[in-house]
Amino acid sequence: GMDKGAVMVATCLASALATLLTGLLARYPIAQAPAMGHNIFFAVVVCGTMGYTWQVALGANFLSGLVFIVLALAGVWGKLVAAVPDALKYGIAIGIGLLIAFIGLEYGGLIVAKPGVLVSLGDITSPPVLLALFGLALTAVLLVLRFPGAILAGILATAAAGLPLGIVQFRGVMAPVPSLAPTFLKLDIAGAIGSGLVSVVFVFLLLDVFDAIGTLIGVGGSAGFLKDGRLPRADKAMFADAAGTVGGVLLGTSTVSSYIESVAGIAQGARTGLANVATSALFLCALFFSPLAEMIGGEVSYGGLVLRPVIAPALIIVGSMMMKCVKCIDWDDLTEAVPAFLSIIIMPLTLSITEGISFGFIAYVLLKLAAGKGRRVHVLVYGVAGLFVLRYIFT
Repeated sequence: GMDKGAVMVATCLASALATLLTGLLARYPIAQAPAMGHNIFFAVVVCGTMGYTWQVALGANFLSGLVFIVLALAGVWGKLVAAVPDALKYGIAIGIGLLIAFIGLEYGGLIVAKPGVLVSLGDITSPPVLLALFGLALTAVLLVLRFPGAILAGILATAAAGLPLGIVQFRGVMAPVPSLAPTFLKLDIAGAIGSGLVSVVFVFLLLDVFDAIGTLIGVGGSAGFLKDGRLPRADKAMFADAAGTVGGVLLGTSTVSSYIESVAGIAQGARTGLANVATSALFLCALFFSPLAEMIGGEVSYGGLVLRPVIAPALIIVGSMMMKCVKCIDWDDLTEAVPAFLSIIIMPLTLSITEGISFGFIAYVLLKLAAGKGRRVHVLVYGVAGLFVLRYIFT
């Protein structure tokens, strides 16, 4: 029931704000935007299944953001990032890579849903899939040749190739900016408190925190930001994430979180917050150039499928780049290998970073205790594993 134009404006503004904060405070090239998984929980579960209005749902989301900010200012999240075992840090990074690649394969139509076996090879003779394969081959070749801006060049070349084929539709360059009024400051905090949405606030918080931590660890590990297993300025990055969520809710969109696609910029050399300043400016430009943005990243309907063949190759390539962490896991120690593997495999198969982290934490604690190594496990790891167990029991 939310106004589409207002939500688009809120998304661009919230993304620009949170991305800029991350760049200036944490000095990391990690972009922020409303998380799609959280949007689904917001719309389908809270508003759909549970029957609450979107205003009340925004109120609950706002409360979770405030708790997130308080704990970030208290330094809790930085300590938690440091406490995550190396095996899980690497497993999370690899799992995120597989998740990105899986989404890319789905966007390109290379894999499709199939009853009985979940996924199967798509129709590789269809025009959108052929376009995605062309983009994948071109981008890979450009990277091998060390062509500057290879991933961006691949995206633009794929879009250009799709225009004469009718796969990519030119919808113009600029459009008027819609009004933000229908969603601005329309959250219902009193309604959220009065409805007793404690469990919803908790789930919003849990999803945001562990999506952010997982992305920071995964992207940070891929970029070489981790120092002795620690991510410098993690608290500042988490604060920017939390502030983005609060700001986004006030504007009229759900949870803002760190985006795993930031690896694409890192793959092209981004290493400082300056990249985020540029990305933030581009989010603001998207307000005026929405038809152009939709042309490049928009959906293509073919054979009952909704595809995004232009950006699919970039996601597949970026996912492959995150596989390098596999060599860092001690595969001979099953108390390290099994939790890491569960994080790796659960993420792409559930399309959820949080679920992968959850399985990894629970398995890590269980196996360390079984092996008589429980004293080596940080108390925060026990606490997080316990929270995940409670989440599965009560939600």
